[in-house]
Amino acid sequence: MASFHVIAGARETQDHTRIRKIYVADLFDALRRGVDDFMVKPSHLVFLCMIYPIVGVVLAAWTSGNNALPLLFPLVSGFALVGPFAAIGLYEISRRREDGLDTSWKHAFDVRHSPALPSIAAVGIMLLAIFITWLLTAQAFYQQLFGPEPPDSISSFINEIFATGRGWTLIVVGHAIGFIFAVVVLCTTVIAFPLLLDRDVGAYEAVHASVRAVLANPISMAIWGLIVATLLIIGSLPLLAGLAVVLPILGHATWHLYRKVIEPLPSGSTRHRASPKRA
Repeated sequence: MASFHVIAGARETQDHTRIRKIYVADLFDALRRGVDDFMVKPSHLVFLCMIYPIVGVVLAAWTSGNNALPLLFPLVSGFALVGPFAAIGLYEISRRREDGLDTSWKHAFDVRHSPALPSIAAVGIMLLAIFITWLLTAQAFYQQLFGPEPPDSISSFINEIFATGRGWTLIVVGHAIGFIFAVVVLCTTVIAFPLLLDRDVGAYEAVHASVRAVLANPISMAIWGLIVATLLIIGSLPLLAGLAVVLPILGHATWHLYRKVIEPLPSGSTRHRASPKRA
């Protein structure tokens, strides 16, 4: 790592990326390219992403055994909030394939050599803070409706949620609150991590570029968010096992979405690429 920089990037100045207009057809083309990347070596990528369904099962067991059932849904749905950071290795695989390099799964960890690693960590910490805030908000809202006492059993908890008025209030309003958190994450990180992986521009510009990308393409980005949410719901059934396929596809597709949204650098410009190992 040549120098420690977080906010401004390698040049110690605020490099401004140029945003392009994209359309719905671009979203599905990015998704198609993501599927294509996944199919190159699916066994390796499934191995990398099996951690998500495994963690989901562990979380379910933990919340059940510790009378923390009300946190099960916020914990599982919170995967979507930290997903952009967790998919960094998948962006690297897509980048390497795009450049005609070896795409063995071991290269998913090449991000550790990135000069932008401090910036990547900073945006990751931001996502972690949003995730924790979501959990605290969900817990506070549940306790406001049901009180601080934990449910007596799983069956009584399910009955309270689906057979009472306050349970449906929790479902409707809880999803609305979660939607707000998801929109914040989409707006601030939709292309932030791929941008940092490709160009060492600093954490501020990565987040700022994501916000500008959403503002420049509000309808397309809203549809992208809907696509991501729908695929995550499908991947969560049954028992989150489908996420082992859905998550890598979305990770690869996000890289190609980034390529469509951000204009290439002018010829002769320095990219400050995150992975100096090219072979």
